Amino acid sequence: MGTNYRALGLVRSLGRHGVPVWVLRTDEHRLASLSRYAHRSLPWFVGEDHSQVDYLLSLAKSEELKGALLFPTDDEGTAFVARNHALLSKKFNLTTPPWEELRWLVDKSLMYQLAETLGIHQPRAFFPRLRSELLELDCQFPVVIKPTLRLEVNRLTVDKAWYVNDRESLLRRYDEACSLLPPELLMIQEFLPGRGEAQFSYAALCDDGEPLAFMTARRTRQVPMDFGRFSSFVETVDEPGLIEPAARLLRHLRYTGLVEVEFKLDPRDGEYKLLDVNTRVWGWQTLCGRAGVDFPYLLWQLIQGQTIPLLEARTGVRWARMGADLYTAFLEMAGGRLSPRAYLQSVRGPIEWAIFAVDDPVPFLCQFPALAYLLAKRTFSGGKSKGVQSRGRNNGDPDQLTRITEQ
Repeated sequence: MGTNYRALGLVRSLGRHGVPVWVLRTDEHRLASLSRYAHRSLPWFVGEDHSQVDYLLSLAKSEELKGALLFPTDDEGTAFVARNHALLSKKFNLTTPPWEELRWLVDKSLMYQLAETLGIHQPRAFFPRLRSELLELDCQFPVVIKPTLRLEVNRLTVDKAWYVNDRESLLRRYDEACSLLPPELLMIQEFLPGRGEAQFSYAALCDDGEPLAFMTARRTRQVPMDFGRFSSFVETVDEPGLIEPAARLLRHLRYTGLVEVEFKLDPRDGEYKLLDVNTRVWGWQTLCGRAGVDFPYLLWQLIQGQTIPLLEARTGVRWARMGADLYTAFLEMAGGRLSPRAYLQSVRGPIEWAIFAVDDPVPFLCQFPALAYLLAKRTFSGGKSKGVQSRGRNNGDPDQLTRITEQ
């Protein structure tokens, strides 16, 4: 479900092992549909749950797809599959748990409660229901405003978080956030110091809460660097401090499927603090295959009832989104935080590129005209795109280009 760069990595992972893959494409995301490993490309649409369920069920019948694995590749699609798990599981093998299980990881208010119960470190968080509560909020600035759930597309859910450094800014941005989401879907969270060097992830394939394969990585560069919408440069590392708290969380939920648990190392107390959990393929998952742990194919093997081999990820393997990482590196160099030599050394092999692949070059070659088209489309439409409200800035807004690049 979807044809963005996350879907492209999934298509390549399965296709290289001879697994036939079909993709459901949207108008703006076509990368995965251009892959040589995509057997068919069919339209997907934004609509009500019942319409999308009917479409998938009719597709399963007309194309004889009963038993096929269904992979959502974004948060909205993951929530849709989870909400309609009972209906969709009649025709498809689902890679997403039912909503009753999934909500403990995708709803940050519930995840915060659960992590607190399990003794997992996390930034301080507040869940105000009234604006007046912010006037007496006992917090140290800076903080970030976040949605507790990302089930729709708007400025805040696309940006993932808004940084504020004083109470006046907090009140103003909170009012703006309340115009997009109800107050019960908003949280105020302590902003942890540190940049990409402090961002870590635990990635795993679990079966009933037990990790069958896992690895740890550092998200060294991201866009933007202070709190990233997405990673641009990631490298595998040996970080044993992530393993126990992540495994404790997943074991408690008896989670089955692919998962990425994000932490940030707080330099003030040396603790890894839980930030987020991705319950679908994550942006840099192709790094895992290059490092020896091909998660999508391992999940396919698990659902087929095959034995999962004992694997160990290699450290020092790197992944980059070329265009986004050049943009990030330029800003870091301009700020005196990265030297050209250090950047060039970081992108030396072994490295996995997010889009470029020698055995599948067409998506890489086609991304440039596609990006130009999308940028022109949004520029001439006043910066608006389907389902995303414009910030009301001029068309040269770098955040607009960042969001387009992310897609």
